[in-house]
Amino acid sequence: QVQLVESGGGLVQAGGSLRLSCAASGSISSINAMGWYRQAPGKQRGLVAVITSGGNTNYANSAKGRFTISRDNAKNTVYLQMNSLKPEDTAVYYCNADLYREYGRSRNNYWGQGTQVTVSS
Repeated sequence: QVQLVESGGGLVQAGGSLRLSCAASGSISSINAMGWYRQAPGKQRGLVAVITSGGNTNYANSAKGRFTISRDNAKNTVYLQMNSLKPEDTAVYYCNADLYREYGRSRNNYWGQGTQVTVSS
């Protein structure tokens, strides 16, 4: 099965920065899009940012102007640079990939295990 592995989470003070990484591995034919979602305690999982294979990006309003999503297609990796972090950014951040698998060229959506981001005030 395809796996997504996130890294880069941690504890930072308000106003600080953090860079998350997510590497997809397995029998991947091509990736249509990769993105970041987050889920705070007691809240639903929501979009943070997404980037397509063509480089188009989309951000949640709360992330716009502070976060930047980027990609390295050769490494099947997506990054999320988070600046000016706020306590309300505290959440588990999940990587997501919309991709085609080599076997049967099936299209599927995959999730990483999540990485904790905690922003203290």
